[in-house]
Amino acid sequence: MKSCVHIYCGDGKGKTTAAIGLAVRACGSGKRVLITRFLKTDHSGEVNALCGLDRITVTPCERSFGFFSKMSPEQKKEAGIYYSQLLEMTLNKAAKENYDLLVLDEIMAVCNFGLVEEKRVLEFLSARPEGLEVVLTGREPSEKLVEMADYVSEIRKVKHPYDRGISARKGIEY
Repeated sequence: MKSCVHIYCGDGKGKTTAAIGLAVRACGSGKRVLITRFLKTDHSGEVNALCGLDRITVTPCERSFGFFSKMSPEQKKEAGIYYSQLLEMTLNKAAKENYDLLVLDEIMAVCNFGLVEEKRVLEFLSARPEGLEVVLTGREPSEKLVEMADYVSEIRKVKHPYDRGISARKGIEY
């Protein structure tokens, strides 16, 4: 079976939710799933649920740097080193341990912010193991990523409670 690359992008809520839904579907079909999250913490409801599924591995978020716009230049440099290492570890694990599905959540953000090299992601996608399905999430994928993808789904915000000053709610947005 040919493997594909999926992109869930846009300014709307639901990119990660769509990726997690696909991960659960794959797990329920006997597939092994590796999920790595960038620019997020482990304090999100889906992490607890996913860690209870035996065929899904969620890479722990061992460091948090906060919002990119609030990072100092030193923090941005530290974050770049950390996320580049996290990406390399993830790509090596996905290739060597025979996963069926790899989810790189918010990979577009770390690429767009210059915290990881998009070139490395593109190289991996081009040479990924046969049968490894890959999901990329985030806003504003580059033209090169879009060209490489088999699926591109854009989730567009029409209305969101945050616009009215309602903060993220546990169990709904995180």
